Amino acid sequence: MNQNIETFRRDRSLPAHPRVALVTGGGAGIGAAISQQLAEAGHIVFVGDINTHSANDLAGSLCAAGREAYAVRLDVSDASSIDEAFAAIDGQFGRCDILVNNAGIAKTFPFIDYPVEHWRKVFDVNVTGPMLCGQRAARLMRQAGWGRIVNIASVSGLRASMGRTAYGTSKAAVIGLTRQMAIELAEYGITTNGIAPGPVDTPMTLDLHSQVARENYTRAVPAGRYGVPDEIASVVAFLCSERASYVNGQTLPVDGGFMAAGVLEI
Repeated sequence: MNQNIETFRRDRSLPAHPRVALVTGGGAGIGAAISQQLAEAGHIVFVGDINTHSANDLAGSLCAAGREAYAVRLDVSDASSIDEAFAAIDGQFGRCDILVNNAGIAKTFPFIDYPVEHWRKVFDVNVTGPMLCGQRAARLMRQAGWGRIVNIASVSGLRASMGRTAYGTSKAAVIGLTRQMAIELAEYGITTNGIAPGPVDTPMTLDLHSQVARENYTRAVPAGRYGVPDEIASVVAFLCSERASYVNGQTLPVDGGFMAAGVLEI
């Protein structure tokens, strides 16, 4: 039998044991939907969040529904917090098979007045955090010879929008980081991919998007609406699965057609 076919069949077969997954920023919004869908797929899910209340609530509700989930305090801008979270996962299960780098922050300011302290904070959370989490996860994945890393980027990393100097630039960096991780980790059986959500109804967008921004986004999206977190989570769940074994180094817009759109009215 062709060795490549045999590798494909092995990679898409069901695992012998549940995978252990960590979702950063997993307690609310898109992260909560990802945590829930991974748990429903049979994975053991660590809900990592700086907000321990929301992480505990979600983990508790997943356990009440018959899933296996744990809350872990995680501030991705703090290297020591990352170390403690991965030490807890390693100590309990000895592995981390799936990492979803979802935690992120954003604020809008005009470019000419953008505060440098916020620029630095955004990069600490949105870029350095995924890099450090990726390193820690990959060291555990390498031992098992299998892993899935998904980085949550944004269409703002592909297409500039007003006021998003730090956010858009940080998400462009996440897309570059995704490619770098993909080529360096592939030899260990680890894939790294990205998702670039378009406008999605989450607590962050409700706070960040003015009514004018919502109207502009809605007009620019061929689907004519904002997405919902489950629509992002479904794509993440696929990329974390056995069946996505030959997808690597890609960032997929999940945006209702926003990135494909030009003039929508004639």
